[in-house]
Amino acid sequence: MSQVKNTNYFAELAAVNVNDHIEKKGQFNYLSWPFAVSKLRMFDETATWEVKRFDNLPYQTTDCGTFVEVAVTVKGVTLSQIHPVLDSQNKTIPVPSAFQINTSIQRCLVKAIALHGLGIGVYAGEDLPHVDAGSENYSKPVNNQVRTIKPTAENETPLTANQLRYIKKLVAETGTDEMQLLGFFGFENLEAIPKSQVNRVISTLEANRKEAA
Repeated sequence: MSQVKNTNYFAELAAVNVNDHIEKKGQFNYLSWPFAVSKLRMFDETATWEVKRFDNLPYQTTDCGTFVEVAVTVKGVTLSQIHPVLDSQNKTIPVPSAFQINTSIQRCLVKAIALHGLGIGVYAGEDLPHVDAGSENYSKPVNNQVRTIKPTAENETPLTANQLRYIKKLVAETGTDEMQLLGFFGFENLEAIPKSQVNRVISTLEANRKEAA
């Protein structure tokens, strides 16, 4: 009589290599939320998530700051994560904008997914792997260990003049707060956007333009 092997879904998700999908924002590293969601759905097509409501709002403001909560269900197991609305330095934002609240919901979603195993190694050692802003290297988790990676030449290449003009045009058209945009992506100014990140910035601004239309 054959035996049915019981598999631990957490172990399966924790074993997924996420190294190539970790993004730097400000002084911290984050797992890309589109990658986390797509991997989760490919693993369990019935997986769902819910942004918790507080008096019909997707956030709750307290004396300590503003918080969001996301619950993710995988294989019938629901786990919930609470996340504060923070800036690119991981500091509490006294009066967050809708953009900042939405960003925290995305980060909260990824952390809730990590509770099920996917990308859990990114959060080993308190919260997020820290980046030494004074160093030309940064730390990147690999199989729950940390190795040092040097920036590639591509990451150091600035955006082109045409790309900069287009981004400035989108910022003006969407009424985007430039400082909030820079804080979200972790850039000092628009001219400092590396060529490798241009598409992400443009995609965000174009999405804002569609929502405003």
